[in-house]
Amino acid sequence: MKTVFALGALLALATPAFAVEVAGVNLPGAVTVDGRQLRLNGAGIRKKFIIKVYVGGLYTDAPAKSLEQIVGGDHARSVHMVFLRSVDKEKILGAFKEGFEKNTPDKAAALQPSLDKIAPVITDVKEGSELVVDYVPGKGTTVWMKGGGSVTVPGKDFGDALLRNWLGPEPADASLKEAMLGG
Repeated sequence: MKTVFALGALLALATPAFAVEVAGVNLPGAVTVDGRQLRLNGAGIRKKFIIKVYVGGLYTDAPAKSLEQIVGGDHARSVHMVFLRSVDKEKILGAFKEGFEKNTPDKAAALQPSLDKIAPVITDVKEGSELVVDYVPGKGTTVWMKGGGSVTVPGKDFGDALLRNWLGPEPADASLKEAMLGG
């Protein structure tokens, strides 16, 4: 029985993480964050009304079907947004702030200084630009643009609040939430 369990565990670790294509955007099946391999949990399209804004992919260290599974266990994670259209920096920051107000209303004001801290690394985006939000337990949340700078906000609160923008009770896009949770 121990041999069967060990073989099963080995196969689970050896299973390749497959890349996916969403709206013409290829997302890798796995990414490495702070030396940890995270696998693609799910991916979908963020729409505003009928306009496709970006492809979003959620990477986790363990498969997750709910927000609670991710934040409750203090797991590493990464959200990748590959933009399908141009979006002004202020609209991105405004969407984050609105998400805090809807999904973390009791902490929205306290999160503003952290939002101000990441503002300098977020730029106006063009089609194909990538914005990444990585969270590592014990270190905090790093927000970065591919080809640009990065900034890390220490602690867990900011990373959890950002994740709630996608996976909370009032997500920016319910179909993206479902897709990111592998649904």
